[in-house]
Amino acid sequence: MYETSETTPLRSALQQTVTSVDALVGMVYLFDRPGGSLRLQPALTCGNPEGLHLGEEQVKAETAAATARAIRERTVVWLPASPSLTSASLAGVAAVPLCRDDGTLGALSVVITRPGPPTAAERSLLEVAARWIADLLGAGAADRHAAAPLQAAREAVRIGAWDWNIRTGDIVWDEEMPLVLGIPPDYFDGRIETWRGLIHPEDLPAVVTKAEQSLRKDGEYGVKHRVLRPDGTVGWVEARGRVIDGDDGRAARMVGRLWETTETRAAMDSVGRALQHMSDGFLAVDSDGRIMYVNERAQKLLGPSDDLTGRALWELPTVAVPTLESRCRSAMADRVATGLDVRSPTDRRSYHLRIIPVPDGLTVYLTDVTEKREMQARRAAEERAAAERTARIGDLTRTLAEALTVQDVIDAVAERLLPLVGATGLIVHAASPGGGRTLQSVGYPRSYIDRLPERPESNPLDQVLGDGVPRFIDSPQEMEARYPGLASFAALGGKRAWAFLPLTVSGRVVGGCIISFERPRRLADTERGLLIALSGLIAQTLERARLYDAEHHRAQELQRGLLPRALPLLPAVTVAARYLPASEGTLGGDWYDVIPLSGDRVALVIGDVMGHGLSEAATMGRLRTAVHTLAGLELPPDELVSHLNDLVSDLGDDFYATCLYALYDPATGSCTVASAGHPPPAVVSPDGTVRLLDLAADPPLGAATPPFETTELVLPEGSLLVLYTDGLVESARRDMDTGIAHLTTLLATTAGATALPAPATGPGARPDGQEQTEEAHRLDRLCASLTAALLPEGEQTGDDAAVLVARAHALGPEDVAVWTLPEDPIAAGQARSHIRRRLAEWQLDELAMTTELLASELVGNVVRHARGPLQLRLIRSRSLICEVSDGSPTTPRIRRARETDEGGRGLQLVAMLSQRWGVRYTSDGKCIWTEQPLPGPLPAYTTAQAQA
Repeated sequence: MYETSETTPLRSALQQTVTSVDALVGMVYLFDRPGGSLRLQPALTCGNPEGLHLGEEQVKAETAAATARAIRERTVVWLPASPSLTSASLAGVAAVPLCRDDGTLGALSVVITRPGPPTAAERSLLEVAARWIADLLGAGAADRHAAAPLQAAREAVRIGAWDWNIRTGDIVWDEEMPLVLGIPPDYFDGRIETWRGLIHPEDLPAVVTKAEQSLRKDGEYGVKHRVLRPDGTVGWVEARGRVIDGDDGRAARMVGRLWETTETRAAMDSVGRALQHMSDGFLAVDSDGRIMYVNERAQKLLGPSDDLTGRALWELPTVAVPTLESRCRSAMADRVATGLDVRSPTDRRSYHLRIIPVPDGLTVYLTDVTEKREMQARRAAEERAAAERTARIGDLTRTLAEALTVQDVIDAVAERLLPLVGATGLIVHAASPGGGRTLQSVGYPRSYIDRLPERPESNPLDQVLGDGVPRFIDSPQEMEARYPGLASFAALGGKRAWAFLPLTVSGRVVGGCIISFERPRRLADTERGLLIALSGLIAQTLERARLYDAEHHRAQELQRGLLPRALPLLPAVTVAARYLPASEGTLGGDWYDVIPLSGDRVALVIGDVMGHGLSEAATMGRLRTAVHTLAGLELPPDELVSHLNDLVSDLGDDFYATCLYALYDPATGSCTVASAGHPPPAVVSPDGTVRLLDLAADPPLGAATPPFETTELVLPEGSLLVLYTDGLVESARRDMDTGIAHLTTLLATTAGATALPAPATGPGARPDGQEQTEEAHRLDRLCASLTAALLPEGEQTGDDAAVLVARAHALGPEDVAVWTLPEDPIAAGQARSHIRRRLAEWQLDELAMTTELLASELVGNVVRHARGPLQLRLIRSRSLICEVSDGSPTTPRIRRARETDEGGRGLQLVAMLSQRWGVRYTSDGKCIWTEQPLPGPLPAYTTAQAQA
C-alpha cells in the first residue's frame, strides 16, 4: 500500500477532478505490461464510499468497458451505469485515456451520480486532469507501476527527508532535498536559517506560525508554501512532519518529508481556470454552508465574490428558497446529491441548483434552465392538451355509442365536440330529395333557422350535400369571395367562420353538419382532419338515431292505439290514468280500461303483459279486446278472468300476464274484485285513511288454474280506488314491497293535499258534469304527483308503468225504486201502477207509457216462461233504467216471428222501444234490463271525456 506522502500529489489532483465533475469515485487503471491488461491501482483511488462495488480490478484492453474503449478510441467515453455498479444513485462511468507522447499509460475513470453524460466543460476538465496525471506518472511509468507501484510513485514524485534538531537548530537533509527545492546540492549549509531563507517572504509568517503551533502542541506539522530559489524562480512544495520528544519529555527533534507541488498547483490552477470560466455558475461551500469560492458565472448571477465569500448560501436573496438550508444539510449528512429550481428576482430567469456533497462541504452548480423549463412547460401543455383532446374524443365516442335519439346525438356533439375546437354553433341538416330539413341547431337564433330554407342557391351546405366534400371558410370575407351575396345571409346567424361537413353513411350522403365560430378562425390541418373523421362517426350515430326515432314514434303510435285515447265521464265514477313507457322507449304490455256496464255499473281493469316488444304489445291489445267483449256479456269477475286465462294459455308457454278486474255497482256501493297475480289495489277512504285490499294470491294469467277467487267490499261515497302495475312501485333500486309502502304513504299525504272535493251535498247527491270534469282534472294531477314521486324524471326505468285512479259516486236512494211482484198475471198491472207513480214523482211522465209497456212485456214473459222471485227496479241516472229480475237462468232471445205465429214479438217490441237492452246473470237467476234516454238536453257527463 502506498504511503500517503508518496501519492498525495496524484490523489490531490484526482480529488479535485472528482469534485469538479460531480463524481462519486475516481480511479486510475494502468497497464500491467505493454499491450497487457488494465489493472486498478487502489492507492490511486479517490472516494469509493462504503457499499459501492467498483467492478473488475483487471480489465482486458479488448473489452467494451469504458476504460478499455477510452484507450482504443483515445477520447472521453461515457457509459450508463452497469449492473456491476449496484448503487441505485449512480448514473454512469466516464473514462479518459492517460496519454503521453511516448504512449498510453492507462485510463482515468470517474463514477458520476448526476443523470446524463458529462457536459462539454466537464469533458475538457477530464482531459486536462488526465494529461496532468499522465505527465506526473512519467515516461515508462506503466511498467514501473505494474512491477513496483511504490517505486514508480517515488520516481514520479521526488520526496525529500529532513531531521531538525530543535535545541541546536541544526538540520539534516537527504540527497533528495536539494532536488525537490531546485537548488544546488552544496547550497545548503545545515542551518535552519538557511532553509527559512528559501521560503517565499509572503509565506514565511504562516510557515513559522504553523511550526510554532506544532511544537507547542507537540503535534503533526503540515504546510504548503512557495520556495524562492537563488536564481529567482519560484516553486511550490509541501512539508509534513512530526515532533519527537527527548528523554526529558520535551520536544527535541522534528522529522518529516518534503515534496514538490508546483505541477500539482499548476494542475489545480488549470482546473481552477476551467471552473472559473465554466458556462455554469460554480460555488464551493464549507461544512457550515458558507461560500468559499465563486466562479465568474456565479458572480454575474449572485454578485461580486467579495460580497459572497463567507456568507451562508441560503442567505443570498437570489437563491432564497425556504427549503434550501434543510436540503443542503441533508445532502451533507446523507452524502446524497440533490437539486432544486429557483427563479432569479433580478432577471426573472430560472436556474437549477445542483448540490453535490464533498468531503469538506458542498459544491453547487447554477445552470440557466429558463429555455429548458419553458420548453418543458410548452411540451407539458401540449401533452395536457393532447390528453384532454383524447379524453374528449373518447368521451364523445362513448356518448355517441350510447345515444338513442337524434336529440341525444345533438346534445353529445354540442357538449363534447364544440368545446374541443372552440366552436359555438351547430346545425345538423338532413338530406332529402326536396332539399332537406334542419333536424336540430345549437347557438343560433330561431329566426335564422326558420330562414335557412330561403338561403341562396349557391351555398356550401347544398354543395356538401351534393358532392360529399367538406368545406372550410375562415372569415366572412372568404365567404363573400367564394359565394357572392351569401355573406350577408350568413351574418344573420352571428357567426364568422364555418366548417361544412358531409354526413356520409356507406358512401351515401345522409345530411350535413355546420360547425361555426364567433370569430374568424383558420383551422389547423389536424383540426380539420379531426372534424372530418368525427363527422363520419356522427353520421353513423345520427342515422341510427333517426331510425330509432322513427321506430320509437311508430311504437308510441301503436301503444297509444292500444290504450284508451280518453276516459269516459260516468255518473258512477270519476277516473284519471297515467301511462309511462320504459326509459329505453320499447313497447310495453301495461294497460288499463274503464268499461261502462248496465245498471250504471262500471268495470275498472288494469293489466300487465310480462316482457317488452311488439308481440307483448299485441298480446295486450288482444286482452283488452277480450275484456271488452267478456264484460259486454255481463260475466262475473271470476268467470271473466278465467276466460282471459284460457286466452293467454292458448298463446303459448312464453306468454304470461297479470290482470285485476274490479266491478263497481253504484246502486249498492259494492265492489267485486278478481285478480290474477296483480299487485293489490289501494283504497283511500273519505277520511284519508289508506288500506291495501287483501286479495287471494292467484297466479298470473297463463300459469293459473281456475277458478279464481273474488273479494267483495263496500266503497263509501267519495272513496278512491287506486289500481297500478308493478312498474310503478318496483325498480332496480327498490323492491315491490318498499314501493307499495311508498305509494300508500304518498296517498295518505296527497289525498288531502290535492284538495279532492268531498261528496256532493245531500245524501246520495252526485256531481254534475262540470264538477265531475274538474274532479277528473284533480285526479289527473294526483296521478302526475304519484308518478313523479315514484318514477322521478331522468331516472332510468326498465319497465313501463300504469296507474288508474277512480272516485266512487253511489246512487242516492231517491234515484232507485225496487218492487217485489207476485208470480201471477196481475203482476203486470201492479208493475204499470208502480211505474206510473214513480215517474210522476221524478217528473218523467213523458216516459211513463213506454216504460209501462216495456215492464208489462218483461213481467209477462217471466210469468209465462220463468219462475220467481219476481222483482222490478227503476234507476234514474243519465238514462232511465228498467230492470226485471227472476229466478230462472234461461236467456230470452229475439227470433223472427212468422205471420201466423201468435207469440215471439215481445222482445222485438222491447228492442224497438228502448235505446239499449240486455240480459245479465245474477247469483240466483237473471236480470233483463232496458235503457231509455231522458227527455230534454243530455247531462254534461254524457258528452264530456277526460283525457288519460
